[in-house]
Amino acid sequence: MSNIPDHDLTYGSYLRVPELLSLQQCRSVDPATGQPEHDETLFIVIHQVYELWFKQLLHELDSIVALLDGDEVDAARHRLKRVLKVLKTLVGQVDVLETMTPAEFAGFRSFLAAASGFQSAQFRELEFLLGTRDRVLLDWFEGDEVERLRRRHGAPSVWDAYVHLLSRAGFDVPATVLERDVRGPIEEDEDVQAAIVASYADPRFAGLGETLTDLDEGLQEWRYRHVMMVRRTIGTKPGTGGSDGAAYLATTLFRPAFPDLWAIRTAF
Repeated sequence: MSNIPDHDLTYGSYLRVPELLSLQQCRSVDPATGQPEHDETLFIVIHQVYELWFKQLLHELDSIVALLDGDEVDAARHRLKRVLKVLKTLVGQVDVLETMTPAEFAGFRSFLAAASGFQSAQFRELEFLLGTRDRVLLDWFEGDEVERLRRRHGAPSVWDAYVHLLSRAGFDVPATVLERDVRGPIEEDEDVQAAIVASYADPRFAGLGETLTDLDEGLQEWRYRHVMMVRRTIGTKPGTGGSDGAAYLATTLFRPAFPDLWAIRTAF
């Protein structure tokens, strides 16, 4: 690849702005005007931006796994702090969505047909990468999405990289945890908790543990805001695509990705 600058490059061509702005294709029609319902554009933009942030989160978290595998604690924590800022941005986008009333959403909701946020393959990849692997619903996906999800489901998570890091640093992580089937969910383990508590004597590992806890809390905050936004918009109605809507989303609350990091709070 040439390192010679392209002097014809512009802001628009570098970011592909014309292509980007052509991707908001509304499907609704307002009977009174013959034009798309006003709020469908907002709905599309918000969810497309979500998918872009999910792409960035996957990019960052993959690099964090590699840094943890390379024992680069400080660099991994630095990248984790960026992930936390992105999660705050995701929560902030809910504020924008909540400016849309139930009536405004109802104006175009039927045009979504079977399309549903449950079909976000990237968000499911994020769950797998963070170790949440007890909700494997591949029936929602098709084509190369299924293969991507299968690869994620069979690959070590951020948590696996963390406990292996602790083990290499000399903390007593049990072999059963280090050799576990990574396709299964993360379960609390008292021996792992003891190893984490011991690691907190080292400020670098204490900082890493707390930043991972911040990550887990940030994810739970986003889930909570998402549930409340759905309840505010459609109440107890089923979600689009036949999903259970807010009722299903509520089952994901208060289920930490890293349960051992919460269990150790009473040890100090």
